[in-house]
Amino acid sequence: MELTEAKVDSKIRVKKERSIKKVRIIERIATYALLVGLSIVFIFPFLWLLGTSVKPESEALTFPPTILPKEWKFSNYQDVFTMVSFGKYYWNSIIVTLMTVVGTVVSSTIVAYGFARIKAKGSNFWFILLLATMMLPPQVTMIPVYMIFSKLGWVNTFLPLIVPHFFGSAYFIFLLRQFFKTIPKELEESAYLDGCSTFGIFWRIILPLSVPAVITVALLSFMWAWNDFLGPLIYLNDDSMYTLALGILQFKGALIISWGPMMAASVLIILPLIILFFVGQKYFIQGIATTGGKG
Repeated sequence: MELTEAKVDSKIRVKKERSIKKVRIIERIATYALLVGLSIVFIFPFLWLLGTSVKPESEALTFPPTILPKEWKFSNYQDVFTMVSFGKYYWNSIIVTLMTVVGTVVSSTIVAYGFARIKAKGSNFWFILLLATMMLPPQVTMIPVYMIFSKLGWVNTFLPLIVPHFFGSAYFIFLLRQFFKTIPKELEESAYLDGCSTFGIFWRIILPLSVPAVITVALLSFMWAWNDFLGPLIYLNDDSMYTLALGILQFKGALIISWGPMMAASVLIILPLIILFFVGQKYFIQGIATTGGKG
């Protein structure tokens, strides 16, 4: 009798395990199918962009849209540099973006370290006030900020696009502060006992341990500055000062839009972002995952 019950229990357990395996296989298949479907939806515009960049004008806007052209026209990439001053726009974007990244990283790390490690009267109030600035839409401060830069004579220069980033960014300060607070205080106290100064601790201990967060800030700052359209549109008037986001409009004439060269220019514009993302992907994910987890 006992043997019979044991066999029954064993059969029931085997059935349950098979049932669980089937459910897991179905869940896995459904998950992969969903991911593949979403990947196709999200990657199709990018593939269309790549295909259109080597299409003749007659095929650029065909419906339904196609990815591969019937006639390949690689000269669109050559036309990018002959139709407009694309090389100049590229150089302008590099200058503005690199200076923006340097200013953002330097100022945000220093301010974030102060909020995370230095206890001062009213520091929590100032930090909350800093966070409150993120609630302000940029359109609210656009006109007064423009008037200030206009009085300073900075309009039609790169200064309005670069200088504000040397005063920190509320979002990046918050991001870095959260990461700095995860670093054990014992390291800092040991360094103090060894005679290290506050800046020495920041430079020799905190920063080397915060590489993922700093790289995340640098990548996000690079992406936002590289793609910024509104800033150059407001402050730059001279064609020779245009950045890529503004310069790409030069392919749009009064009556005709050069779709092939415009798409080729778009590919060249997003190329640095794709390369940077794949190079810094590991640090980017690690930085995002390890910030914001501690208040």
